[in-house]
Amino acid sequence: MRRLICTAALLPMSLAGCVGAIHAPMHHSGAIADLADANGKAAGRAIITQSADGLWIEVTAKGLTPGDHGFHVHAVGTCTAPDFASAGPHWNPSGHQHGRKNPQGTHAGDAPNLRADASGKARLKTWLGAGSITGGATALLDADGAAIVIHADPDDEMTDPSGKSGKRLLCGVLRAR
Repeated sequence: MRRLICTAALLPMSLAGCVGAIHAPMHHSGAIADLADANGKAAGRAIITQSADGLWIEVTAKGLTPGDHGFHVHAVGTCTAPDFASAGPHWNPSGHQHGRKNPQGTHAGDAPNLRADASGKARLKTWLGAGSITGGATALLDADGAAIVIHADPDDEMTDPSGKSGKRLLCGVLRAR
């Protein structure tokens, strides 16, 4: 009987905690994008995670020519084929120059080149830098979103605005996960 009374007394408190959690604001610690080519064919995935030291990105892609390809986070969450120009410029909330080797850089969306193997597959995990998925001045998923773009040519990591990385081959709109 005593056990039943204790359980009955604790039940409303535990349920109140559950209800509070349902109405708490969501905090997104990650974003994901499914990459596609200009024909809409699935071609990979990018996952961005937020950690204490900033944003990390992991990308897998297929259907690329062997070699290096420019790979960036772009400022607009739209991927309209065939040229993906709708994704806008690189994500650059701090107003810097382009390129990891540029003394006036880098854009927040600048990433190292993505190297495709002989079969056209590529995989890379790298640190993007300071920023957040949502909230604040450096939010990735702001009002117009963001996208991942993989280019045809290598990024020289120096030339503003896009490192001479050429045509946009693959694109994916980032969404919170």
